[in-house]
Amino acid sequence: MTKYTLTLILYAISFSLTAQVPEGIVSELVILNVKTGSQKTVLKEVRHFEAPNWSRDGEYLLINSGGFLEKVDLDGNKLGQIQPDKISRANNDHGISFDGETLVISKSDEGTSSRIYTMPMDGGELKLITPKHPSYWHGISPDGKTLLYCAERDGLWDIYSIPTAGGEEIRLTDAEGLDDGPEYSYDGKWIYFNSNRTGRMHAYRMKPDGTGAEQLTDDSLDNWFPHPSPNNKSAVIISYLEDQKGPHPFGKDVKLRLLDVETKKIKDLTEVFYGGQGTINVHSWSPDGEWIAFVRYHKP
Repeated sequence: MTKYTLTLILYAISFSLTAQVPEGIVSELVILNVKTGSQKTVLKEVRHFEAPNWSRDGEYLLINSGGFLEKVDLDGNKLGQIQPDKISRANNDHGISFDGETLVISKSDEGTSSRIYTMPMDGGELKLITPKHPSYWHGISPDGKTLLYCAERDGLWDIYSIPTAGGEEIRLTDAEGLDDGPEYSYDGKWIYFNSNRTGRMHAYRMKPDGTGAEQLTDDSLDNWFPHPSPNNKSAVIISYLEDQKGPHPFGKDVKLRLLDVETKKIKDLTEVFYGGQGTINVHSWSPDGEWIAFVRYHKP
């Protein structure tokens, strides 16, 4: 597959997601205890929603649906949309700063593909951070000063950083293929990400300046979006059972797994279920490090 072909595939997936989702799809918002394996369904509805974040105070989950962001508490009570007069056309790459004060979203606008914005959690104006597009946010540094994202520039998909206040972007990867899903560890020592630079999608980590890349998975599954735990000892990954040849589509057989980032041992957290794009794209650990949130889908 050429870089140009990969770019076209990823572009099509990003902007034609609705076409992938069957009419009448059931979305199930689930929280899972990583120690006991117990699960609780928070919300289950006949509609399409995606990509939960856990609030930094642990009180609610943030999901996106139809381009808007919604709050849902842990009992499934809907707490409303976040400033729908200002936030629309948002995709599933969104999250909250470590101090809980800043919302970061990726959204498209008329005539552009995805760009990254910030907004105070207590309300305020959206601020455009990445004029260049497409740019898909995935991580913020513990001190809140730097954003991480995946971006396509000149036909190449790589990982970039940029000051949260805005400024010049810095390219952190230049390997062959797609690099995606970058997130800082809680101690700020690593950036976790996924890449198919070896021909298959695997989890990696690198130093914050982009050096010292280390491959963390090496099996027959397609491993995406390593979300580092609050104790810096593990990461949750979503694994496709079959080789997806680059993209991360909706509606495939997947499972969630827990990766020990030092020993590289992996254990299953879930059985195989219907999911993929939208299941766990962004950071979704609870603040105490005991739970993760994800979306499981059911065919109509």
